[in-house]
Amino acid sequence: MLRITMDSAGDLPPEWLDLYDIQVIPINIHFGERTYYQGVDLTNAGFYQLVTESGTIPKTSQPTPHQFISFYRNVARQGDTVISVHVTRKLSGTYDSAEIAARELAGEINVIPVDSGGGSASMGFMCRLTRELNLAGRSIQEIVAHLAEIRARTEIILTLDTLDYARMSGRVKAMQAALASMLNVKPIVILSEGVLDVSEKVRTRGRAIERVLELMKNRIGDRQVNMAVVHAQDLTAGKSLLERVRGSFHIKELIFTELSIGIAANLGPGTVGIVACPVIEG
Repeated sequence: MLRITMDSAGDLPPEWLDLYDIQVIPINIHFGERTYYQGVDLTNAGFYQLVTESGTIPKTSQPTPHQFISFYRNVARQGDTVISVHVTRKLSGTYDSAEIAARELAGEINVIPVDSGGGSASMGFMCRLTRELNLAGRSIQEIVAHLAEIRARTEIILTLDTLDYARMSGRVKAMQAALASMLNVKPIVILSEGVLDVSEKVRTRGRAIERVLELMKNRIGDRQVNMAVVHAQDLTAGKSLLERVRGSFHIKELIFTELSIGIAANLGPGTVGIVACPVIEG
């Protein structure tokens, strides 16, 4: 039987978990001496409350190989195959931990780690497609090939309200972050080839959101896509962007989701953006 898993740096509508039988391994979130697990003992609202109360930004770390081994054994039986979708290995060691666990479980469970090349809703779309292709009778090799196609053609463009989180996490070049903070501008970040890079620095929030739309339109044109609008503790800006997106692109399916803690802890509250994935017919 095929099992589908991903780490909690991915985003998807909550109902997809049951509908497509997707299991999630939480990343580790460290506040001082205590470690939390997203969706287990720390909600998104609880995370932001802790940030406000403590005045500190937490550190995140990937699940260890041991955590992955226990997780895979909990979700799969002897002889099952697991397709396990993960945040880009260029920003996290999660994929590498999954690979180590897969080698340890060889002969017991067939674990196939997949580097999404990104994160957030692109991982959710990949997991859903995996189940759809599985139900359509496609082979594991065909499914993995389609996931590679999604990875190569996915576009992720975000605007951050501040670069303080990204600078402290090391996810964006420190010099760029420092410059943007000094100028008090709104940076636009593009995830390209698995790496976050500041493409532009815009003076106002409104103009930054406008540029996110323009840049995405330049990249995908009139191609049909599955698209997600994502936000980190900014429902108003997220919903506003959602309405703009709805009338601007050739969309097969549009979803709206809050950024996972694992992503928001590194990019900061106020982050909003668009994830566009190619439509793959099963």
